[in-house]
Amino acid sequence: MMGSRPDPGAADAGSETATLAGGCFWCTEAVFSEVVGVRQVDPGYAGGSVPNPSYEDVCTGRTGHAEAVQVTFDPRTVSYHDLLVVFFTTHDPTTRNRQGNDVGTQYRSAVFYHTREQKTTAESVVREIERSGIWRKKIVTEVVPFSVFYPAEAYHREYFQRNPERAYCQAIIAPKVAKFRKEHASLLKGEAAPAVPGAQPRIARNAK
Repeated sequence: MMGSRPDPGAADAGSETATLAGGCFWCTEAVFSEVVGVRQVDPGYAGGSVPNPSYEDVCTGRTGHAEAVQVTFDPRTVSYHDLLVVFFTTHDPTTRNRQGNDVGTQYRSAVFYHTREQKTTAESVVREIERSGIWRKKIVTEVVPFSVFYPAEAYHREYFQRNPERAYCQAIIAPKVAKFRKEHASLLKGEAAPAVPGAQPRIARNAK
């Protein structure tokens, strides 16, 4: 098991870090890996009380961790606001402790903010998404302070990229990636000019 990363955002000059939980981290990693300005996406565990948990530990639901990703990004190319819009429109933030058939506290929706500015932005984006009417139900995403992140085991990294033919990848992950590509084309790596920080990516209605 790799060691914890208390403050990875400070590691790379010019980079910032977003820590997000939106169900299975194979899905969130696959989506954010395609966002322009994203330099690295690490799957792992956040929000729990047990140090250095394994995947099997987290799956019991007793460690308190959520499956999460840490997104290292260039804020000159893509803003934290834009990343959150992608986050809230590519998973269901209205179901508590579940995403589809994945059920348990480890699959909860959460934003782990690193700064007060990130907290303010997250709360603002929640209001923005709710006003848009994308989701019929109330958003239940936790907006909580970041404490520590434990990188997942190596076999979880780039899971969708390495296993595109597996049933879970085709049935669950591929549609999420396709949705991102369709609804946020301006934020897609290699397909459009870099997004201007603070620009408003399209928020498609009737996401569910």
